[in-house]
Amino acid sequence: MQNFEPHPYQQRGIRWILEHPSAGLFLPMGSGKTVTTLTALGILMHDTFEVSRVLIIGPKRVIETTWPDEIQKWQQTRTLRYSIISGTSANRAAAVRRDAEVYLIGKENTQWLIDNFGDGWKWDMIVIDELSTFKNPQSKRFKALRTVMPSVKRFVGLTGTPTPKGIPDLWAQIYLMDRGERLGRTLTQFRQRYLKPEQMCGYTVYKWKVQPGAEKAIQDRIGDICMSIDSAEYASLPDLQVIDLPVNLGADLKKYRDFKRQLVLEVGEDQQVLAANAGVLCGKLLQYTSGQIYTEDQQTATLHGHKLEALVDLMDAANHEPVLIFYWFKHERDRILKKLHDRGFIGLPGETKDAFRRWNDRELDFLLLQPSSAGHGLNLQAGGHIAVWYSLPNWNLELYQQANARLYRQGQKEKVVIYHLLAKYTVDESMLAALGSKSDVQQSMLEALRR
Repeated sequence: MQNFEPHPYQQRGIRWILEHPSAGLFLPMGSGKTVTTLTALGILMHDTFEVSRVLIIGPKRVIETTWPDEIQKWQQTRTLRYSIISGTSANRAAAVRRDAEVYLIGKENTQWLIDNFGDGWKWDMIVIDELSTFKNPQSKRFKALRTVMPSVKRFVGLTGTPTPKGIPDLWAQIYLMDRGERLGRTLTQFRQRYLKPEQMCGYTVYKWKVQPGAEKAIQDRIGDICMSIDSAEYASLPDLQVIDLPVNLGADLKKYRDFKRQLVLEVGEDQQVLAANAGVLCGKLLQYTSGQIYTEDQQTATLHGHKLEALVDLMDAANHEPVLIFYWFKHERDRILKKLHDRGFIGLPGETKDAFRRWNDRELDFLLLQPSSAGHGLNLQAGGHIAVWYSLPNWNLELYQQANARLYRQGQKEKVVIYHLLAKYTVDESMLAALGSKSDVQQSMLEALRR
């Protein structure tokens, strides 16, 4: 059990929660948002007696492991009585009825909780970990939560990536804080004030873009309830180096280009892969660059080994330093495992029992992670300092940033190196450029909030 001694930026975060009934903490990943929030909750419950029951909503893995671990870890928070709402419907109901101060529930069960216990709502404060997972105003969990917000006295939204796909993501998140006071009481009002159509078909808008000057106006509107900091303000992290490693497809590049143009790829005798539309084509091209592709009957066809050989070279160069490998498709995981095991490397996929413990104990040469299932709340910095993106996360900035933060966070003792394996002249390069542009939009907003 440790005594929590907050850094100056964490002290500001605690004060921000205490002084703002609705508070957004847009803090960098790995900056200690969990313990900062728990410390503020302890004060609100045991010192000022402003709240009695807190509901914390977040990703399932984080709710079941990270938050309980943090509560028990610190001297200041260990007295908080908590209940984890998970498992079967009967188990969840029993956890809700349990006498506790802090209730933890996965975001996927938000609607269930409100459908079954909304009439007797007993929580006077809500905390959402990874607030950006509520960015879709059409989602069932957002609509359900919206109905109980008038009964909630205090709200805290935590995220390091408030605008993973740009400013249009903000409305629903800010609405949960102020019920529309700052950015409009409806999504339509928000769009009319700050956005304009970019892609349309008839009267249907498929994509919105920000009106000139709107980004600054939004920053000014939400700056009184949302707090952010510069990475230089929080506890010093080691250097970070990001390296793009080009992979030459050789003669397979012509086949790639033919597939992109014709939407048909021959993968064997009387067997083809078809791309019915642009969305399908993008996914198929991403598979092509990795070297395997799903066929129409969900089998896999091997196309080449260029990227796989580049990964082996990286593993050899690491000289038995542990390497965290991010993949996107299941066939990539299976192929990488076989190849590296055949070369004598010891490694596991993240879903294997004890994989994370063995990684942090430095028993593995490599650990395979799928970003969408292991992006939040995992502390893997003790196990290594090298990461490789075998495939990028399908245009998703939030998954990309969250995955990198598994190593580049407080507690990391060594320089972090992140490699991108990029097939030259392919969708790999386009995807990395797109992630960079989305990051720029988000960064400008966070910098404005810091000011």
